[in-house]
Order: sequence, then structure tokens, then C-alpha cells
Amino acid sequence: MPAAGSDPRDPETGDAETGDAEKWAALAARDAAADGSFVYAVRTTGVYCRPSCPARPALRENVSFHAGCAEAEAAGFRACKRCRPDEPTLSARRAEAVAHACRLIDEAETMPGLEVLAKAAGLSPFHFHRVFKAATGVTPKAYAAARRAQDLASGLRRAKSVTQAIYDAGYASPSRFYAEAAGRLGMAPNTYRRGAEGVTIRFAIGQCALGAILVAATAKGVCAILLGDDPDILARDLQDRFPKAELIGGERAFEAWMAQVVGFVEAPASGLDLPLDIGGTAFQQRVWEALRRIPVGTTATYADIAQAIGAPAATRAVARACGANHIAVAIPCHRVVRSDGSLSGYRWGVERKRELLVREGARS
Repeated sequence: MPAAGSDPRDPETGDAETGDAEKWAALAARDAAADGSFVYAVRTTGVYCRPSCPARPALRENVSFHAGCAEAEAAGFRACKRCRPDEPTLSARRAEAVAHACRLIDEAETMPGLEVLAKAAGLSPFHFHRVFKAATGVTPKAYAAARRAQDLASGLRRAKSVTQAIYDAGYASPSRFYAEAAGRLGMAPNTYRRGAEGVTIRFAIGQCALGAILVAATAKGVCAILLGDDPDILARDLQDRFPKAELIGGERAFEAWMAQVVGFVEAPASGLDLPLDIGGTAFQQRVWEALRRIPVGTTATYADIAQAIGAPAATRAVARACGANHIAVAIPCHRVVRSDGSLSGYRWGVERKRELLVREGARS
């Protein structure tokens, strides 16, 4: 608290100690992160703006700071027509445009064209394409394909036939879906529809430093690595995931794969070189591939991963993709932490995540 009778302003800048100096610094830097926290007004023009406004800088003595638009307008200033401080921010407008486009895609029977989506967003097709990819991490076409694949995956077991499910999911023809089906489902769609009927999945359950562990694989590669406390629960999880698959356990040859995974948990520096049968959406596959590029003993933030896949605005979507991972350790979602370095949720428990990072000697 300043002494009674003292001037509560900085003797060099004349700024109030309540934060005007920081506001002027944000204004000088045109810091978009400060948008929404205050507006500034210029006495000589009678206009108030956002901190990030690209207008010509004003002299400090002509600038006043206000908590919001209402306060600035009560003081007699009008909104800048360039940065439009009385409207949502550019990033918010773009986010809403992308969200609206996603809703149009989700609700449409057939994929809307790029021109239709761009017009609905009030942008040119080229600009809309860039904005959409920056926000979601994928192109509008890839987003629509992923949504169709998700709809098909959920509808395969309800429909009378695979062909019906394909058309119900919005595919113009079966051939378009079959071209990418195995990569999305991890197996042929007819097989997926039947609960993996006819697919042989070998598995083994054992113990490791993290408790019970289950490793399962199709002919393509490892399709699940599950961690937990109760081996029976892990086995039921695998059965629920592939209810009609032929599950074969106790094979001596497969137990060599189990040994590799357990050995990696015990000594991460040894590495893990096993083929994977991943499945997942296009976006999930991109995230999981980025996770596999994080070196042993190193951590990354969700924002780092979003940046690595070229979608810096998709941090939350990255977190959801990490949560959807069902191949523990081999797809190392345990190496992803919050921006402050703290541990966030982990499908198999935060304590297991902590133990994995300790064993790897993790550093940021």
C-alpha cells in the first residue's frame, strides 16, 4: 500500500501501479493474448481498440485503459471498425465457423463441398481450408471421412449388412470405404461387424512392475496392451472389445512377445520393436504416431504434440486421442504431461504413469 498522500503512479512512466504498465507493454507488442482482458482508447481519435489492433500506435499520453467496451463507451469512445473490439475475437469467430462446419458435416447425408462449407463460414475456400485444418488438425475431407468411419463402426453391428451400414454412414459407394477400411477398423469391416468373428487373437496375461498386464495381437500385430490390478478384468476387457474373435492364450511362442513388453516396462532403454495393429481415426493415428516419436526418458506437452502434427489449436483433441489409446507403453501416451509439467489423467492410473516416467528417468 502506498503511504498516505503519496502518488500511486510510477515516477518514470506515470502509469498507475494497478497494471497500466503491463497493459501498455501488451499494447506496444500488439499481444493478442491480452484481447478480452481490457481495451484501450485514444483521446485524439475518440476510438477504443483491442490490444492487438494493427492500427498506427498512439502516443502514450493520449491513451487510456478500460476494463471493457461498456466502460470505454460510457467514457464517450466508439468502437474501432478495424479490430471490432465490441464483437467476438478473430480466433473466436474462426472457432465458431469451424464448429459450424463440423456440425454441417455431421448432420449431412453426403459430404458438403468445400465451397458450400466456406460460404457458410463467410470465408474463401482456400482460407477456410487453412483455418479448418489449423483448428482441427485435419482437412475438412479427412474430418468427414473420420466421422463416416466412426458412424460406420458403431452401425456395423446393428445393420443387416455391411453395404447397408456403409450407405447409412454417408458413403457414396462401398468402394470408397473399402479402400481405407482396414486402416480405420484394424480389420475388414465384415469381420468387425461380426465382433471380430473369424479373427484369431493371441494373448497372454502376466505380471510386471506396474501390476497385471495383458498383451494381445492379431496376425497384423499387437492390437492391445492393457494394464490393471485384476487379470480377470483385463481378460474381460479384451473379450468385450472383440466379442467373437477366437482368443488363444498360453501359447509359448506368443509369450515371447509378452516377455518383450514386460522387459520394456522394466528397462525402457532396451526399446520395443513389435508390429502394431492400431486402427483408430485418421486424427488419432497422427497423434499416436507423434507419441511414438517421443524419445525414451523425455516428456512432451499436449500442446507440443498438437504443434508436431501441424494442429496447434487442437490441444484438447490431442488429449482425447491420448485417452483413446489402448496400446499402453508401445504407444507411449504416458510421456505426455500438462504444460506446467504436472501429470494429467492416464487410462491406467496416474500412479502407473508416474512410475513409467521414473523408470525412464524422464526429463522435460
